[in-house]
Amino acid sequence: MTGSPSRQIRRASGVEADAHVSVAIVGGGACGLTAALMLADAGVECVVLERDALPSGSTALSSGFIPAPGTRTQRAHGVHDDNAERFAADIQTKAHGRAAPALVEAYAGSIGPALDALQERHGLKWMLLDGFLYPGHSVHRMHALPQKTGASLMAALQSAVETAGIPVLTQALVDTLVLDAEDRVIGIDYTRPDGSRETLACDALLLACNGFGGNAQMVRALLPEMAEATFGGHTGNDGSAILWGESLGARLRDLGGYQGHGSWVTPQGALMSWAVMMEGGVQINCEGRRFHDETQGYSEAAVHVLAQPGGIAWNVFDAPLLALARGFPDFCEAEAAGALRRCESVAALADCIGCEQAVLQATLDAMRGGAPLPDGRVFARALDAPYFAVKVTGALFHTQGGLDTAPDMRVLRHDGTPFANLLAAGGAAGGVSGDAVWGYLSGNGLLSAVAGGYIAARTVAALVHSTKASR
Repeated sequence: MTGSPSRQIRRASGVEADAHVSVAIVGGGACGLTAALMLADAGVECVVLERDALPSGSTALSSGFIPAPGTRTQRAHGVHDDNAERFAADIQTKAHGRAAPALVEAYAGSIGPALDALQERHGLKWMLLDGFLYPGHSVHRMHALPQKTGASLMAALQSAVETAGIPVLTQALVDTLVLDAEDRVIGIDYTRPDGSRETLACDALLLACNGFGGNAQMVRALLPEMAEATFGGHTGNDGSAILWGESLGARLRDLGGYQGHGSWVTPQGALMSWAVMMEGGVQINCEGRRFHDETQGYSEAAVHVLAQPGGIAWNVFDAPLLALARGFPDFCEAEAAGALRRCESVAALADCIGCEQAVLQATLDAMRGGAPLPDGRVFARALDAPYFAVKVTGALFHTQGGLDTAPDMRVLRHDGTPFANLLAAGGAAGGVSGDAVWGYLSGNGLLSAVAGGYIAARTVAALVHSTKASR
């Protein structure tokens, strides 16, 4: 596979470095910052290197929702029947059994302790979203900060990192990994905004950079159905980890897995909460027809929407669902930008969509009666006027494939043996969504980022402590 930008491996017996750190973390998103906080708790020195002037990544563009079982927050809300095994079963059910079992077990078992640690030791105050179930989840386990945005999650993590005194080196574009003859990482080279180059020596390296959704060449090669889709993720998702991995002979996994989103508001460019669909909203194409079971998930909905004429659909709902939608800041911003259309009648809604009124009326009438429709969906009630509509398209948000890792987040070679001190987590690593768009369970992205960062920190802390003890 080829792709830009250039990412290099440099072999050396040692490095002449500007500084030395126990652990270098490439990427300042939720994964990298979570790992840094856990390392600080363990008394391990680390530095986070971030290409942008302000850490954000895909996390800041997301809704900031994280699924986790058995947390203090979940129990405080009266949810006592959830555990890692139940969560793992939900992940595998959504992925049709094609998610890596060892990673599913590792993430499902670690995400709860990770969220509790972030709350108890670093001040992140989680709330439980218990008004509705996200697709594929059998119990209320979706956590968020009160602001319900990915930007607020990033701000909270950044504040915690600053309070902990963890150095975050921004505008540092890492382009070269330095390894010795035994495949041990001994340093990294990076470029500064003025073009100067610097080297950081390290005892271990965590790749917490994201996937390849922002690399058009990779997307065309690996996700052809998304080649022309809007990219709603971060442009820094350039496939760096995969490019380094290829050069090192690392094994890759699940490169066909990704999170799409069938509710990308256009032309305003924002995610509209899928809660509206789960609670009775529908997607209607320009012919006035529904075209899939919306409750199956927002990721695979992206493919369904893009298959419609013009790659466009309309999210249609009514006043009670509008009230639900307005509980999400992203929707409020889209509404303020003019995305919401109010239609007093079916005729007005048909005029808005540009379809025949009779076809649309038949579509809405089919929702009445409570019987399963041909696609299997059962509606508890029909929609009532006034109707509300938002124009959407399908988007690629982030990829779910990447470097194959052991359950402790160490990167694996083609023969299955791990690199001694090279780790990957979050978007840099293969996740737990299998190898297709429909395998994505709501929240899998931040699950792998936060749980992966938490696990990687434990692994590398043990490695650093062991190395120091043997000296």
